[in-house]
Amino acid sequence: MVSASPHGHLLQCWAWGEFKSAFGWSVVRVAVEDGGELVAGAQILLRRLPYRCLAYVPKGPCLEPSNQRHAESLWRAVHRVARDRGAIALKVEPEWRDGAGTEWLTGVGLRSSAQTIQPRRTITVDLDVDESTLLARMKSKTRYNVRLSSRKGIEVAEGSDGDLGRFYELMRATGERDRFAVHSEGYYRAAWEALAAEGRGVLLVARYEGEAVAGIMVFAFGASAYYFYGASSNRHRNRMPNHALQWAAMLWAKERGCRQYDLWGVPDEEPGSPTAALTGVQRFKEGFGGTPVRYIGAYDRVYSRSLYAILNLAWSARRRLFS
Repeated sequence: MVSASPHGHLLQCWAWGEFKSAFGWSVVRVAVEDGGELVAGAQILLRRLPYRCLAYVPKGPCLEPSNQRHAESLWRAVHRVARDRGAIALKVEPEWRDGAGTEWLTGVGLRSSAQTIQPRRTITVDLDVDESTLLARMKSKTRYNVRLSSRKGIEVAEGSDGDLGRFYELMRATGERDRFAVHSEGYYRAAWEALAAEGRGVLLVARYEGEAVAGIMVFAFGASAYYFYGASSNRHRNRMPNHALQWAAMLWAKERGCRQYDLWGVPDEEPGSPTAALTGVQRFKEGFGGTPVRYIGAYDRVYSRSLYAILNLAWSARRRLFS
């Protein structure tokens, strides 16, 4: 039902729930049936916290919000699960464009929250064109670097189980260089195994003279492919392996029938605002000629106001716990 729906998302698929259940989450799935057909659904992740838990619907629910009857039936089921499991709050982050569906969310008692888990803003590349058009839409420097990587000896190929250890070494090097926390090696291995086994994921590795110098994990679902994890060595960065990898990922996604490539997150700042700093990551992603997209963000239903206030105070320090 999720994969066939235009409102479905990778983070609502069965395999994603099974993967997350191995890393501190429990999973409950609810659905609405009409005339023998599944018409709406939600995958609810529950994270145990001191005293209670957080209920979370990532990139869902999967429904047409304009269908009030189905939406109300699904909401009652989601609300019942969260309340019966003793949730401090229910957090919902739909895959809906900014401004869409807000009346339905507020109508069932959810309120906008500044505490998001998934990136609110991203860049998507339209893959429903030929390769020459894809290249032509890139910024000139990005297009140059894609071609330069090949001339500089970078070769990209699909990785295997045996490459996951090296990928994790690269993740650790990237985290130290760019000052962000990384998950365990087992986490990335489990993500790859859960989705690659279904043909929904690929590990792409860039090599120079046989040495793995960069890698990315890309997952596909329905008509979209998503760039989730990327890592690179401190060596040979001038050979532009990351540009080669993104180009290879787009071609992989096109070959399997995807129509959109999601670069998965840029800073949520309005262009031109005094606080909008163009980070290196954002500049890199914008170079591929995609379209900026902003989603409606997170909406919360609070069940315990006192514990919810404590949760929000601790959020920044413990945010990775929820990712």
